[in-house]
Parts: sequence; structure tokens; C-alpha cells
Amino acid sequence: MEKAAEVIPEVVLNSGHKMPLIGLGTAGFPVPPNLISHIVEAIEVGYRHIDTASIYGTEESVGQAIAQALEKGLIKSRSDVFVTSKLWCIDADHDLVLPALKETLKKLGLDYVDLYLVHWPVKLKQGAGFPPQKEDILQFDMKGTWEAMEECCRLGLAKSIGVSNFSCKKLSQLLTFATIPPAVNQVEMNPTWQQRKLKEFCNEKGIHVSAWSPLAAYGTYWGSTSIMENPILKDIAMAKGKTIAQISLGWIYQQGSSPIVKSINKDRMKGNLQIFDWEFTQEEMDKISQIPQKKGSPGEIFVSPNGPYKSLEELWDGEI
Repeated sequence: MEKAAEVIPEVVLNSGHKMPLIGLGTAGFPVPPNLISHIVEAIEVGYRHIDTASIYGTEESVGQAIAQALEKGLIKSRSDVFVTSKLWCIDADHDLVLPALKETLKKLGLDYVDLYLVHWPVKLKQGAGFPPQKEDILQFDMKGTWEAMEECCRLGLAKSIGVSNFSCKKLSQLLTFATIPPAVNQVEMNPTWQQRKLKEFCNEKGIHVSAWSPLAAYGTYWGSTSIMENPILKDIAMAKGKTIAQISLGWIYQQGSSPIVKSINKDRMKGNLQIFDWEFTQEEMDKISQIPQKKGSPGEIFVSPNGPYKSLEELWDGEI
């Protein structure tokens, strides 16, 4: 069991902390039943990075699963697991960040998170539901929010801090005043949405790119078959004796990024970890680079005629 964890490579973030290069995601609407036991299973097969968020409603399950894994001896200490959580948009405000993180830690039953992310560059009214109403979308105070994120880091409540769903332009803006730069930008990324411009920008700035929706959210209510039925990926999978999922995840890993995978099936959990001991040929990489690009989850819910983002172009600064 310990051996499985050793084969997962790690990246050293710009904060100096190490992060495993694959994570188990826990987003699901509704939350899957028996989530605690599924997370314990994931730890058993070797996952050491668990990704959650305030809006997912899974923080308590993650905390209980870690406690069970410790009891069972699957991990020796809290520090054996890397935990990411995220600040939801209703708390994206200078005075609300620290209380939100304290609430997250209470739900997790932990003293700190390894990584705390600003979930979206969006501010919602207190009490806004999901999806929000158009009138719930307010002006986002990036500077004030980030200053409070830095305070969480200085207090030791978050070992590393970062963002999610930020464009190059928004990252540039953040870097003009950040005294602690974001360690990670977690974004939608897979062979059908390759994020070339963002990846290059983040590489230059020393920001690690983590990939949500690495299989185009296949099997979810909003996902697509763009990865799992892609003829180019199918051909490469056949030639390499891999699954299409492994091809997509392996491509993300070989970009130097870390996929956040989601599965409650133990065999698929194991299969998703088998991406580190083989490589693509240049010809295969060239074929993948020719796949037509389309963003799967553009975030229309945050576009409003009276809000800060009046179009998807404004939300993504044209990077769509």
C-alpha cells in the first residue's frame, strides 16, 4: 500500500511545498453515496492528493476519510496526504476569506490545508444559491481577496495558496500586487481544451497548472464524450495498449500538469494511476495537438448584463 504512493511523482510548488502530480476530485452533484469509503479506497490504492471545495459539500467526508485512513494505518500521519480546498464566491471578500477557511478546516477536522484556492474570479452576494441569480453577481475585489489569502498562508492555515479558473490577464493583474504569488492555477484542461497559451504563461511565471475535467467530465450531467469517443485518442490508446482515460491523463502529466481525476470505481482508480511509466512518441503528441479545441464548461452562470462580466469573452479575457 505504501509502495503505490511512492510511484506518484511530485512537483515542488513555488511555495517550496511538494504536491503529488495526480489528485482525487470529490465534486459531484449530488454528492455520491458512500463517498467516505470511496476516498478511503483511493488512499488505499495510492492516492495522496484529495481535492475538495466549500461548494462541493464534501469537506466533511474528506476529513472523515483521512481520519479512517489513519486509523487503518493506510497513512502514517496527516502530512502523508495533500489536501486542496477552495474559497467559494460568496466569501471572495477581504473580511470573509479567513472565516471561510476556518470553517473549511472545522469541516475537514484539520489544522491546515496544503493548498487553498480562490475558486473563481467572481464575487457573489451572501446567501446566493447555486447556480446564482444574475443579480447575485457582484464586483470581484481581487486585491482584497488575495491579501486575505496571503494572511491565511502566513498564519499557517494554508501551506500554499493559488487560484482556479483564472485567465492569463487575470493572473497578470494578480501578480502586480501579490507578495505571495499563486502556487497553482486549477483550470479545465484536457486534449480537447489544451490551454496552450495559459500553460506557457504559467510556466514563465512559475505557477503550476492543475487540470480539472481531465476526461471532459464524461458521465456527468454537464460533461461530454469529446475525450472518450475521440478517434485520435482511441487510435493512440489501441496502439499503446492503454485506455482512452489513461491517454488523456498521461497527456496532461506529460505537459507537466497534474490531473484531478474523479472515480468511485476501484479498478478505474487504479488504472488512473498507471500513467507515469510510459511516454508518448513525438508523432503521437503531434496528433493530439491537432485535436479541435472546445471549452466544455465556459461558466455562463457568472455572466450578467449588470455584473462585471457581461460576456464569456470578458470572463475569460478572450481566451476561449
